[in-house]
Amino acid sequence: MASNQGRAHIIIVAGPTAAGKSEVACALAERFAGEVVGADSRQVFRGMDVGTAKPSAEMRRRVPHHLVDVVDPDVDFDAAAWNALASEAVGAIGARNRLPIVCGGTGLYLRALLRGIFPGPSADAGLRRSLENEERNAPGSLHERLRRCDPKSAGRIHANDRVRLVRALEVFELTGRPISRWHEEQREADGYEVLFLEVDPGYETLCRRIETRAAAMLSEGLVEELKGLRARYGRHPRAFSAIGYREAGLFLDGALAEHELAGQIGRATQRYAKRQRTWLRAQPHRRRIDARLSRDTCDLVGEFVAKAKGMR
Repeated sequence: MASNQGRAHIIIVAGPTAAGKSEVACALAERFAGEVVGADSRQVFRGMDVGTAKPSAEMRRRVPHHLVDVVDPDVDFDAAAWNALASEAVGAIGARNRLPIVCGGTGLYLRALLRGIFPGPSADAGLRRSLENEERNAPGSLHERLRRCDPKSAGRIHANDRVRLVRALEVFELTGRPISRWHEEQREADGYEVLFLEVDPGYETLCRRIETRAAAMLSEGLVEELKGLRARYGRHPRAFSAIGYREAGLFLDGALAEHELAGQIGRATQRYAKRQRTWLRAQPHRRRIDARLSRDTCDLVGEFVAKAKGMR
């Protein structure tokens, strides 16, 4: 919702995977004349449906959703590309006098929307190949190198997150400064008034939901979906490294037994959820809410919406 002071009002519904964000966002959109903007780095890909827990077809009939099924899996789609589309969607929703509700758990995307993008140096193919080779020859070496030159980034980037490790080291090698320092110098974007809601169902409930989701992925045809995607796009799009697809790929390649699939997916999801919760705890002004749409949450959102209308 735009105001005459030029600051759009948006709600962010964030939380770890399987927390129930989509349901909360959809319910809020119905109640407060909103539209949902997806902030999930895998739901943007067409055809990757089972393993990404996209909003259901029924949800999308009830409420307009944006930035779901945007590009094919073989397209390199990053935070800058998402931010450009998300900013456009938020502006268009506000221009229709409706409430933009940004929903997702990809911290990099949310940070890009709220604080802008650090463009950084262009990719250096030769340097990236060298770093990739180093990691293949000595697993764990990139994380150790990052720990020495940029301990802050090493503390938040998992040792198995090769893409982000390579980028952080690339920035350091090409600029002589840690990527964490570049990020710290980014000023907060002042284009939005934000109500930041963190959906938190509680640790035990979240663990149960993750286990249920892992089993559901397999029963709903995750392996078959990946077979079809590989037949169309090949085996190597970066999108197929997503949790669930990575494990299904190991099974198809004979490196993982079928009875191990659900457990591997569940454990990987638990690790990812832990990283998401760590990131969320560091966000200022967030308001933790239950996965159910309580009266307190509705009152909170109602006050925010009333303020937005009063500023127009």
